[in-house]
Amino acid sequence: MKSKIDEILRVDHAGETGASKIYEGQIKVLGNTEVGPMLRHMRDQEQEHLDTFHELLNKHETRPTALMPLWNFAGYSLGVVTALMGKKAAMACTIAVEEVIGKHYHEQAETLTEKKHSKLKKTLLKFRDDELEHKDIATTNEGEKTPGYKLMKFVIQSGCKVAIKLSEKI
Repeated sequence: MKSKIDEILRVDHAGETGASKIYEGQIKVLGNTEVGPMLRHMRDQEQEHLDTFHELLNKHETRPTALMPLWNFAGYSLGVVTALMGKKAAMACTIAVEEVIGKHYHEQAETLTEKKHSKLKKTLLKFRDDELEHKDIATTNEGEKTPGYKLMKFVIQSGCKVAIKLSEKI
């Protein structure tokens, strides 16, 4: 089970790093607009998640993914590019990412059936709820009305799924 816990912590730390970088990129472009406070709120929650996984990596003596430099660059770049496309595109990005991550956290939590993992399971479910809140915020802010939304969502979600598989192992 240690290897499974290591995979969970490694991939979730990587994912939260990428998510916080996406929001940083979006804030760089849209931070002084009406959506700036909302983006900062979501980034702050991601930072809380990232701090938690950083602590858990240390506690469990689990190494982070070797792909961290790639996820830093990819996350920030995705944030900047979608924000440059406009508020709705930034929100479309949030919908795509948070939908995948919410499902991912739920699936991970379901695998933790031993009592000794109940605290981690509770953490994953709380973070899942935060991610789904971000998705709802982005939906309310018309992310689905972005031109080319379905294609954009497919591309971003495919990238997220590849990043998950790679970060679990590498």
